[in-house]
Amino acid sequence: MTSALITGVTGQDGSYLAELLLSKGYEVFGLWRRKSVVSYGNVAHLKDRISFVYGDMTDLASLLAAMRLSQADEVYNLAAQSFVTTSWEQPLATADIDAIGVTNMLEAIRAVRPDARFYQASTSEMFGLVQETPQTETTPFYPRSPYGVAKLYGHWITKNYRESYGLYGCSGILFNHESERRGLEFVTRKITHAVARISLGLQGDLKLGNLDAKRDWGHSEDYVRAMWLMLQQPKPDDFVIASGETRTVRDFAQAAFAQVGITIDWQGEGVNEKGIDAATGKCLVSVDPQFFRPAEVEILLGNPAKAESVLGWNRQISFDQMVQRMVATDLSLAKAEQQK
Repeated sequence: MTSALITGVTGQDGSYLAELLLSKGYEVFGLWRRKSVVSYGNVAHLKDRISFVYGDMTDLASLLAAMRLSQADEVYNLAAQSFVTTSWEQPLATADIDAIGVTNMLEAIRAVRPDARFYQASTSEMFGLVQETPQTETTPFYPRSPYGVAKLYGHWITKNYRESYGLYGCSGILFNHESERRGLEFVTRKITHAVARISLGLQGDLKLGNLDAKRDWGHSEDYVRAMWLMLQQPKPDDFVIASGETRTVRDFAQAAFAQVGITIDWQGEGVNEKGIDAATGKCLVSVDPQFFRPAEVEILLGNPAKAESVLGWNRQISFDQMVQRMVATDLSLAKAEQQK
């Protein structure tokens, strides 16, 4: 039986990946940090099928122990301080986890199971101030946040260990991927959560930052399949995983409100822009400068041609289906809240 160790197993991607690997007959180990309150996060429904191992990306000894215990054939490093905004508030912690933590994991693999296959979760945020559009595996990087900088280190150290020690290490340069399991701090889930509550009268309006920021959005369930495919190839390589489509934050909000039958008219410009309910004239969306980044990433658009041709990967969940699933789940949660 093939064994896999997933760091960040309780998160959005970790949960979908665990489901995928379990469906393929893997023995799945999940790394999690010891906390005062036990929380299985997004894998609560899988807790009896996953072997949990205590560990921390900043503690090499714990990662060595996790590798010895799991004897993992495949290691998926999804653990990260993954919220871009927080990386300005906690740049050192972000670097410890997202940069040095990758090196710790690679060292643990090299010491215990040098033949294991390693997946590193890289990110489109490494492109930052984009040098060409669309972005491919050869596009120069220009990160615009401590998160992007730390992730770039993780990306390059994976490539370095591949070339220096012959480790099987792949990096997936994943563009924005969302789902109904996304944390509320992320703008997409913030939007769908607010849309659901606004539609039921539980919330008055929604405040957002840069409505003109363009992102390439897909569904996490599709993207974790790409992670698995990367580790099944004869040789390790790096791949852009993206939808090949870009939309603004405004477009996302409009699509989400449409799911509950609300049409938004946009009025004003820049920080004065507002989203008005076309039926009632009520302002439902407004721009709040506090949600702008210190250094903005204006557009991300990936070209997944290499992944499609080499991995045989393609996305199966459209943008509209993703938004529908997210709003439907948040409506269920909001209705439960309403009934309390």
